[in-house]
Amino acid sequence: MSSDQLADHLTAELDELLREDDAALVSRFPGDTASRQPVHTVYVPAHVYDAHLVQRWGAQARAALTEHEATLAELLASHTTVPADQLLGLVAAKLDREPVEDLRIDLEDGYGRHPDVEEDAHVDAAAAALAQTQRDGTAPPFAGIRFRSFEGPTRARGVRTLTRFVQGLHAAGGSFDRVAVTLPKVTSVAQVAAMVRVCERLEGAVGLPDRTLRFEIQVETPQSVLGPDGTALVARMIHASDRRASGLHYGTYDYSAFCGIPAPFQSMEHPVADHAKLVMQAAAAGTGVRLSDGSTNILPVGTDSQVRDGWARHLRLVRRSLERGYYQGWDLHPAQLPSRFAATYAFYREHLPAAARRLRDYLDQVGGTVMDEPATARTLADLVVRGLDCGALGPEEVERAVGLPAAELEALARPRRA
Repeated sequence: MSSDQLADHLTAELDELLREDDAALVSRFPGDTASRQPVHTVYVPAHVYDAHLVQRWGAQARAALTEHEATLAELLASHTTVPADQLLGLVAAKLDREPVEDLRIDLEDGYGRHPDVEEDAHVDAAAAALAQTQRDGTAPPFAGIRFRSFEGPTRARGVRTLTRFVQGLHAAGGSFDRVAVTLPKVTSVAQVAAMVRVCERLEGAVGLPDRTLRFEIQVETPQSVLGPDGTALVARMIHASDRRASGLHYGTYDYSAFCGIPAPFQSMEHPVADHAKLVMQAAAAGTGVRLSDGSTNILPVGTDSQVRDGWARHLRLVRRSLERGYYQGWDLHPAQLPSRFAATYAFYREHLPAAARRLRDYLDQVGGTVMDEPATARTLADLVVRGLDCGALGPEEVERAVGLPAAELEALARPRRA
């Protein structure tokens, strides 16, 4: 038997031996989704949400930028090499055009406790308002609700809220495209499996197509990260979601509190936060489930000094998250939008020249100062595509820099196994 024949026989044998393993790999780790990921999620209590909230947030953010523009320009001068006036112009345009990328109408901790009849009314109003904004074109690109957890004391209220929202949005003629619901304080794989069952039952009862409903798993408890048997339960949770999980969201303050961190030291950059997010990141890699960092509750409001301190902290934390591959985070106040977009735009614009040069060298197969492999080329392309998605970069400048149109860059950035 020749070496070629022997190789063919061995390959056929391995194909049969690994057939199930190959199928499992494609099913469990299909690769990143090709869709846009928002740079932030804005959380607003349901009782203050209405059809005009996004415009109000945009106007309030614009007012904060106008009042303290010199302060933000000064902070940016020490934050990035990108000219501050260039960034401020882009941020102002973003606030006018699309101030909120992802909106989560909160019916959990940020909402507080309300009588059932009152919460029912808020859920109904939120579903109707979201449907209205979808019809008139003022809805943010992504939206949804956060309801109460599946822990025993809050389970009934959580299911009731979720059911009313799904039925209400459907009855109002709303779309579930790019709508996600957030399951908070998850402590077991069984709760994720229960969420899958709830989604299936709701789809059947309302008459929605299979797999219409997607949900995010909020990692707010140490039990999500480290189970009683010492394994990373968050990885099992992703695969127990039956491909309905769209994101893992880190809950800064609940997680820190559960770990016993003193209140003054609870933050997105505490070691317990870094540990949790590293486990989440490894668990989600290759699954198509996106990761989101948490929030800072130090707001840029009040005196000039307080605004400066709040923006300085937020600029630093947003950049820190981006450098670690956490491309999304939470914002809690309109005044955080200028610093969110300024830090995000600075990051992508600052790294475009080097990323474009390395991509051109890789695609042209010419020797450069860095020898990049295909996996790194994908992350370089992904960085550019993310900059395009949020408005930090323009299609024409990207094509000039890289030499590829956006569609080809997206194919390079986010290939899938299936």
